[in-house]
Amino acid sequence: MTTLEVPPRPRLPEWLRIKLPTSDSFKHTRGLLDELNLHTVCESAKCPNHFECWSKGTATFMIAGDRCTRACGFCAVSTARPLALEQDEPQRVAEATRRMRLRHVVITAVARDDLKDGGADHFRKTILEVRKANPGIIIEVLTPDFLDNDSCIEMVLSAEPEIFNHNLETVRRLTPEVRSRATYDRSLSVLKKVKALTRRPVHTKSGLMLGLGETREELLQAMSDLRSVDCDNLTLGQYLQPTLKHLPVQRFIPPAEFQELKAAAESMGFKHVASGPMVRSSYHADEFNPSK
Repeated sequence: MTTLEVPPRPRLPEWLRIKLPTSDSFKHTRGLLDELNLHTVCESAKCPNHFECWSKGTATFMIAGDRCTRACGFCAVSTARPLALEQDEPQRVAEATRRMRLRHVVITAVARDDLKDGGADHFRKTILEVRKANPGIIIEVLTPDFLDNDSCIEMVLSAEPEIFNHNLETVRRLTPEVRSRATYDRSLSVLKKVKALTRRPVHTKSGLMLGLGETREELLQAMSDLRSVDCDNLTLGQYLQPTLKHLPVQRFIPPAEFQELKAAAESMGFKHVASGPMVRSSYHADEFNPSK
């Protein structure tokens, strides 16, 4: 009896090679996160940029634990029965942002379908604590879809984040394979409701991964669909297979093509577009100033 061999992952092109950090700033950021016992999407999702971001003294905080109730085909975050929410986590996140002297912070979370509110109140409490510790800070949230529940979306909005991000992730055709339990139209609905459920100006943002097998026409349609719900900001980045158990990369998109897509997105009316092989939802998020 023979065992099937797992095909090796394709060799990364030169433009996706990264250098490991050597600075003391990286060690300082890691030590701070360990001291305050905080999770980051940087580590849990195996983000290729976390060496650069931590070296610059920034990180994307992942609240509500590091166990997700969904098993998306692209995501490296662990799927398991979640633990109870840590009630002091909002204060610990706020303390980290204070010590790091952040002027723009991104707060995300695992999907918590086990909770009645999907973790929305935990988002609210974290936003309020961060703002209390850092007056004037720009707060960006990257949320799950909350099953498109109005009260959950309103709960997060009640804390008045400046930017509300929810990722479409991929084109309509590939969504069932790529995103566990999520649907294409539900994500569009969430982004549309963000604008409808608050009187206070809030910028919406979404992201798409490239290289999963989408066509250019499908990608342009997804971008158009996001604009149809008045999505303000867009990120476009290369999908990278975190482990051999995850969806394989179908194509590595060259940098020049990302620039062409950036121009196409800007022509559609997006206010800010970050497009490049290494771009992720929170990568260089502080380059967008919502006050302008």
